[in-house]
Amino acid sequence: MKRLFAVLAFLGFLLPSYLVLLESIETGNWFLYLNPGYTLQQLFANRISSIFALDLFYGVLIFFLWSYFDARQQGVKRVWIVWILTMVLGFAGGFPLYLYLRMARSKTVD
Repeated sequence: MKRLFAVLAFLGFLLPSYLVLLESIETGNWFLYLNPGYTLQQLFANRISSIFALDLFYGVLIFFLWSYFDARQQGVKRVWIVWILTMVLGFAGGFPLYLYLRMARSKTVD
């Protein structure tokens, strides 16, 4: 299971990053952070994209809260690194990365 979470984290960071790279090259808005106003404008361009954006933001907020308390309980160190990677590279990689670290901390075998 631990290896599965490692693969899912890798894919979760890699797959969206391809599209981010294409957008960065096309618009000059590198990693969507160089022009945050444009990024937010495009993110909330219509009702459907707004629904997905709000759902994602809320999910990330809940993940940060849960992982904070869970990391303390499970003894996962440096959870803040996962939070930074989640904010920079995305939730699709950050969440399985945390689950990998959580499983790696436990004494269970794959």
